[in-house]
Amino acid sequence: MAGEVLNIEQDKQFELEDRFLLFYINEMLHSVELRYVLEIITVQRVTHLPNLPEYIKGIINLRGKVIPVIDMRMKLGLEERAYDDKTCIVVIDINEMHIGLIVDSVSEVVTISKGSISATPPGDVAAKYIASISTHNEGTVLNIDCEKLFVNDLDTVAAN
Repeated sequence: MAGEVLNIEQDKQFELEDRFLLFYINEMLHSVELRYVLEIITVQRVTHLPNLPEYIKGIINLRGKVIPVIDMRMKLGLEERAYDDKTCIVVIDINEMHIGLIVDSVSEVVTISKGSISATPPGDVAAKYIASISTHNEGTVLNIDCEKLFVNDLDTVAAN
């Protein structure tokens, strides 16, 4: 039975390899590896928590699970804007912690082959959170490194 579970996990990893969820933040195309994505939901009422960075908007209750929500525009140093009907929350799982990412809009799920992925330019400020850069027929895609981008936030949210 244990071997069967392992095979299912390996099959799932293989299915998600080279698959990315594309979304927009400030008219720029970003992506996260699909293996991190749990679901996409509409923006809902967020309960504010005190003493957190401004970009951590608070928490939501998603089917009994409390999930911290981060406004990606603010996390990336961009100006906050009002949410609209395209704004959504991408729920991801990093190290068994669920986090909601508020993005301007979701585009699609795509396969990005390793051959079309480039490293970030050396010394680039974006290297702090960008794993790589790729191209898609919609343009340049900034592939987010979830673990780098949220490393400090995981501890902050867990402490509250």
